[in-house]
Amino acid sequence: MLLVEDDELMRRSFTVALERYGYEVDAAADGLAGLELFRDGSFDLLILDVMLPGLDGIGLCRRVRETSLVPVLMMSARGDGLDVVAGLEAGADDYVVKPVDTYVLVARIRSLLRRAAYAPAPGPEHAADGGPPPEGEVLVFGELSIDTGGMEVFISGSPVALTPTELKLLLEFAAHPGIVLERHTLLRNVWDYGWDGDSRVVDLCVQRLRRKLGRERIETVRGFGYKLRR
Repeated sequence: MLLVEDDELMRRSFTVALERYGYEVDAAADGLAGLELFRDGSFDLLILDVMLPGLDGIGLCRRVRETSLVPVLMMSARGDGLDVVAGLEAGADDYVVKPVDTYVLVARIRSLLRRAAYAPAPGPEHAADGGPPPEGEVLVFGELSIDTGGMEVFISGSPVALTPTELKLLLEFAAHPGIVLERHTLLRNVWDYGWDGDSRVVDLCVQRLRRKLGRERIETVRGFGYKLRR
């Protein structure tokens, strides 16, 4: 994975801690160096601090999203609402607020990596019990079609590139078409939060899906959550 953090002590501390959990970590001290490392290497996950010299973490995330769907975890020292929203709008999948305990950071990393490797399990029972759709099934909702075997999404036959988080969120909606899903349910099933997380990650990811799939596809039910229109 790639860690971009300008604070030398934190950068070394995170690197050592993550290596103890078995992760291989490349690190950069500023956004431009991080972008160069990203372009020269192959990474399963990026951890980006928001406040970086040269090119900040939000700008770096946008540059990454121009060419890659790799999972991105943002770190904010202040937990500032504007930083969080800007990072998620730029394409980040999740965020943590510094200082962050190592076990929390590792839990978020594991969740992101699970999403990146996500594939629906076969068997019709999953559709009945609210799990992911059966493997190999093509689900059609108007102009939207989802190939659950190839993990591909199409609008009017044209492919749509989704990040792992966006894809898993869409599959969660597709498993319950026309049914309102509350934010805390989506946080649990998509982000693997075993506790009440920040619902902004849901709202911003839904907004990104709407930009890619069409605003009318996912309906807001005020006071409750969202549903996929049949």
